[in-house]
Amino acid sequence: MKRRIAAVVPALAAVAMAVPLALSTPAGAAASCGRTASDTDGSAWDRTANGANERSGSSTGCASNGLAYNTHRLDYHCYTRIGDTSETWTYLRNDNTGKYGWVRDDLLSDGGSVEYCGF
Repeated sequence: MKRRIAAVVPALAAVAMAVPLALSTPAGAAASCGRTASDTDGSAWDRTANGANERSGSSTGCASNGLAYNTHRLDYHCYTRIGDTSETWTYLRNDNTGKYGWVRDDLLSDGGSVEYCGF
């Protein structure tokens, strides 16, 4: 009996250590300037931004494609996480201007998209 338990314990320990890694959200990388994303969210929101830059990538170093205002309707596509930080960006289309871009989620009053882009 002790031999069976001794043989099972290392296997259980390995599984227990792997489970938290499998359940956690993967660390993302900034969407490089010019990168787009598919529309996996399907939601659109009014009055969520007030003068937020819509950038060509998920970095303030990327060019601005336009501005999102609280009078605009924004069609969220998905979000990405920047490295191991809590900083997230939503890729969206501004229905009022037709422009696409990345907006930092802390600039959106509802926190942005809830669908992960996968990168």
